[in-house]
Amino acid sequence: MEIAALVSGGVDSSVMVHLLKEAGHDPVIFYIRIGSEEQDGYEDCPAEEDIEMTTYIAKKYGCRLEIVSLHAEYWDKVVSYTIESVRHGLTPNPDMMCNRYIKFGCFDDKWGKDFEKIATGHYATTTEIDGDSWLSTAKDPLKDQTDFLAQITRLQLPKLMFPIGHLMKSEVRALAAEQKLPSATRKDSQGICFLGKINYNDFIERHLGRSEGPIVELETGRILGKHNGCWFHTIGQRKGLGLSGGPWFVVRKDVETNTVWVSNGYDPETQYGKTIHLHGFHFLTRDVWGHFDDAKAVTFKIRHTPDFTHGHIRRAGDRYTLSSDTKIQGIAPGQFAVVYDTEHHLCYGSGVIAASDVETLRAASLHVI
Repeated sequence: MEIAALVSGGVDSSVMVHLLKEAGHDPVIFYIRIGSEEQDGYEDCPAEEDIEMTTYIAKKYGCRLEIVSLHAEYWDKVVSYTIESVRHGLTPNPDMMCNRYIKFGCFDDKWGKDFEKIATGHYATTTEIDGDSWLSTAKDPLKDQTDFLAQITRLQLPKLMFPIGHLMKSEVRALAAEQKLPSATRKDSQGICFLGKINYNDFIERHLGRSEGPIVELETGRILGKHNGCWFHTIGQRKGLGLSGGPWFVVRKDVETNTVWVSNGYDPETQYGKTIHLHGFHFLTRDVWGHFDDAKAVTFKIRHTPDFTHGHIRRAGDRYTLSSDTKIQGIAPGQFAVVYDTEHHLCYGSGVIAASDVETLRAASLHVI
């Protein structure tokens, strides 16, 4: 079986190659260069050490190495999406867009068609049920990355392999140490790759600038201070507001008036909600519910966390609504709500949280007050 192995130089993808070789495969290793367009004046994602590590892995296991570039595609599909989402007051998820459009989209279109499978170092698994391939959660709940994969397509999914999905992170590092891989003690990458060494707020300021606006206490309407642009803040944010007498939480934003609303306290009720409206729903394998009138029990998450929330999903036309069994902190428009079965094993898909949820949250909190 011809396998393309996407390797970043980190411990997870390095061990992934080891496991493929142990299973008798001879993968072709691909390192994908991604980052900002050079003419925009931003540093490329630091790649020298990554390529050095990947080259070592290729030589150690006798694999062919291809270094390919998807700079322009990454800018068009991921970076631009991030900037425009922030511009409109939304909370983007670049990792989900990268997986769908770059790693398993543009890469497959340009180089993957000669391969039966594409293997990555994601913490995820796949499950075959009645001839269908389902995205399913990894053994390690702390490292599970199915929420970052919940926008891939039903055509991409059957081609994917996740060799380390059945291992705990500690087992992956132990294997790397046993095989004397240089990435065995390397720290996991953090942040958004296209930023390179650029601070996130600096990056946003270069594209969207600054625009001074008020910080307002939601309960009283009292102006507490000023901010440099509501795009620098996200729902649920606690740090970086520059307010005394805290803690303060961002509970609402308005791009049109450039206003940020906050609430005070270690656990203010205004930062919670139980109803999440979704703009449509992207099914990974197939529509598991069809046209239904009753509510379906599910588990879900709205951010990258090992914890799953129990609730129900309802459908009205092409709109879906999640009702949580417990209060949820920091419901932010633009985030993806990723939905699973009740045992949080199979990932059904995801939907984008609608902006109206902020108004729902505000109305609910004002009612409490």
